[in-house]
Amino acid sequence: MSYENILLQKEDRLSIITINRPESLNALNAKTISELSSVLDELNSDTTCRVIIITGSGEKSFVAGADIKEFSDFGQDQAEELARNGQNSLFNKIEKMTKPVIAAVNGFALGGGLELAMACHIRYASENAKLGLPEVTLGLIPGYGGTQRLPKLVGKGIANEMIFSAKMVPAAKAKETGLVNEVYPIEELLTKTKELAKTIANNSPMAISKAIHAINLSDTDKGFETEIRYFGELFETDDKKEGVSAFLEKRKPGF
Repeated sequence: MSYENILLQKEDRLSIITINRPESLNALNAKTISELSSVLDELNSDTTCRVIIITGSGEKSFVAGADIKEFSDFGQDQAEELARNGQNSLFNKIEKMTKPVIAAVNGFALGGGLELAMACHIRYASENAKLGLPEVTLGLIPGYGGTQRLPKLVGKGIANEMIFSAKMVPAAKAKETGLVNEVYPIEELLTKTKELAKTIANNSPMAISKAIHAINLSDTDKGFETEIRYFGELFETDDKKEGVSAFLEKRKPGF
């Protein structure tokens, strides 16, 4: 497929999605959300793709938020539909992907941009990145999962501070709180993200898929039982047989 607001690049077993709206600092509008949803469906069924990276075009912004012009005159019903559709079609979809999704946060990640990064399984950031949820300055709250995912990543107290104050957090502070995994100079960000992605791509895709689902249930009463079931199910797979054989034969596995 061809896309208007995103670029798709495939390298070996990696797929890199670049949000390409530099004139608006890569702000998320309805068209971009729809295209991201479609490309993720495409990649989830692509057997040659093992890991997905999401980043923004340029060096200023990952995603500077939602496109406010699109919903400035919405009423309650339209606003609820906007949030529900966005969560179900994109943000929850990323979290539930069968393949790891890594955010390479290159600059501003504000509002919907930070919510997009938080929906990803791993976050790397550039040194110039600034992250925040400024919705209360508009008389709103985050609508794409920000009030739910941020406390799980940084704790309730820091999440409260970030959301109530609307202050932007620099990359170094984001790493300190656990909001991002690593911070790199902007010119190294994508290279370092690809290095991690390639490491992940060498491991069992079936095991990683099961791990994603089990981890997503880690704060529910189904988490432990799901882990037990998947642990057992994987014993019947070719990936497990190859992994154990490679270990015993002292060679690298070929998944």
